[in-house]
Amino acid sequence: MSAKVVVIGSLNMDLVTRAPRLPKGGETLIGESFSVVCGGKGANQAVAAARLGAQVSMVGCVGRDAYGDMLREALLAEQIDCQAVTTVDGSSGVALIVVDDSSQNAIVIVPGANGELTAQALDGFDPVLQAADVLICQLEVPDATVGRALQRGRELGKTVILNPAPASRALPADWYAAIDYLIPNESEAAILSGLAVDSLASAQAAATQLIAMGAGKVIITLGAQGSLFADGNSFQHFPAPTVKAVDTTAAGDTFVGGFAAALAAGKSEADAIRFGQVAAALSVTRAGAQPSIPTLSEVQAFAVP
Repeated sequence: MSAKVVVIGSLNMDLVTRAPRLPKGGETLIGESFSVVCGGKGANQAVAAARLGAQVSMVGCVGRDAYGDMLREALLAEQIDCQAVTTVDGSSGVALIVVDDSSQNAIVIVPGANGELTAQALDGFDPVLQAADVLICQLEVPDATVGRALQRGRELGKTVILNPAPASRALPADWYAAIDYLIPNESEAAILSGLAVDSLASAQAAATQLIAMGAGKVIITLGAQGSLFADGNSFQHFPAPTVKAVDTTAAGDTFVGGFAAALAAGKSEADAIRFGQVAAALSVTRAGAQPSIPTLSEVQAFAVP
């Protein structure tokens, strides 16, 4: 049986438009295309882990609407266990995404049903958490729920991953001791550490600060520059595979899901990071969130220069 990954987090319907560039304040642009795509950081990471070899359960909430039905069906199509995906009154979560010609994006999220994933609701799905090898959390559901998930993961002795996205403020200090792997990008690492992150050296300084705050190990994803792994005062830089980017949406989620799947399958940290990076690199060569996430066979077939 494949290793078990449990994702506690958001499910959003992504409403995506492409435009020549991102609009400025007060500006109206003519878009080039529009699509409706299943997303949400939690669901994206669940799909990535499932496609990349793990047995996956999702814990989250969807609205009693057409988007909620579509989001659930998309997970079921990936053989993801949805017994802990609850349907609640109101709208499902929505993300409004603009992607420009350089493949950069700007995103506005309306949480909707994701805000109904309470700590009390999470406690009702404790058997799902108990069955996990790896737990993954992000920040698109209430803080109290994330905090409870991290605490429960530590109590159960699971490998706990926090992708602190989207980060807008410092994390509660008592969260850090429950985190085995903290995986921020450059801007998130800067917000959490209070240090600018604009180079490999500054990323090392930020990672050192985050470990001093209590995180077990830190992986800062650096986009086209790869990623930095920090374990205490030891650092390792992993250059990214070279690809032609089309759309960076869900690249970070693909990395997290791929890293978790590889780690749960028994790969070393270094091999799991490289595996996640190849998966993320393949994802940016395609448009969309979940549609861009590669399969295990595609990652295995990718020749790293």
